[in-house]
Amino acid sequence: MDQSRDDSVRQFLELVKRSRRGKFKIYIGMSAGVGKTYRMLQEAHALLRNGIDVRIGYIETHGRAETHALLEGLPLIPRRAIFYKGKELEEMDLSSILSRHPEVVIVDELAHTNVEGSKNAKRWQDVTDILEAGINVISALNIQHIESLNGEAEEITGVKISERVPDRVLEMADEIVNIDLTADELIGRLREGKIYDSSKIRQALSNFFQSDKILQLRELALREVAHHLEKKIDTEIPKQIKLRPERFMACISSNQEIARTVIRKTARLASYYRSPWIVLYVQADSESGQRIRLDKQRHLINNFKLATELGAEVVKIKSNEITRTIMTEAEKREVTTICIGRPHLNLLQVILRTAIFSQLLRKIAVTDTDLIILS
Repeated sequence: MDQSRDDSVRQFLELVKRSRRGKFKIYIGMSAGVGKTYRMLQEAHALLRNGIDVRIGYIETHGRAETHALLEGLPLIPRRAIFYKGKELEEMDLSSILSRHPEVVIVDELAHTNVEGSKNAKRWQDVTDILEAGINVISALNIQHIESLNGEAEEITGVKISERVPDRVLEMADEIVNIDLTADELIGRLREGKIYDSSKIRQALSNFFQSDKILQLRELALREVAHHLEKKIDTEIPKQIKLRPERFMACISSNQEIARTVIRKTARLASYYRSPWIVLYVQADSESGQRIRLDKQRHLINNFKLATELGAEVVKIKSNEITRTIMTEAEKREVTTICIGRPHLNLLQVILRTAIFSQLLRKIAVTDTDLIILS
């Protein structure tokens, strides 16, 4: 009993801590120069105009004129000077951010390694402390700095990346935004001197800034952001209210003409919704290879081939419980719409005389699945 009570208290404390924790937004880009810092500063101005207490905790403009101009008018928390190996270096002043406690703080270069002697070894750890204090954070990093993608990024670019962020940091984020540019746009920005000064442009074009490398990194970034969005939907939205993506299932029999019509029309629906789809064939004993004619078997095989060519996954199941099999497969595969062919009888006769169809109607009536009867 005591153990159960302790567990309950711990769970409640965890909920309280979570509610007090600051919100965390990350801008991700495929490389330097896509505009992450620029977008963060634009957002800071918008927040300021709306009466939000926003401060710059750390920003790195890399001498880019357009980005540097956006610092004008934004409240800044001065950096902390640290002497290391005879040199004066600057770091984000974590203690000042915590003591001033703004509503929102902008923290650039999330993967940065702090100077030895700092409270935390990495800037993402500083951000964790800020969030735990109930301060909202907007930050940024490049896709190649994510730990699990580090090897893949190194293979693409040929550049060893030492500063990395654990994947769990992205899992902490409440919002992840991909700053996307085409390869041509990014290379254009480089040529115009908007990323590096003129002395570095030629070298950058011959090394990192090549179309094939940029395209691969762009794909990595898009894939990573999509993955986190899907994960967030799966974990945070209750299943009963989740907006499921459309998924169609065409149910066919050995009847050649009806099956072909159902396959083609379901393919068009799936194409319209850009959704995956399935062709299900439930083979009852009455449709076994020994009981249907060879020409019917040949037509059935051709319909399976047609379905595959049109992009369907073909599922064949032997069962005499046709309705139950259809509903089981629909539930297992999270089907939103079942498509069937119009029976030869009129609908009233079907409901009165056809046990399979009436069972299917009753089963569907208690689910969120739609039924389409295709003519």
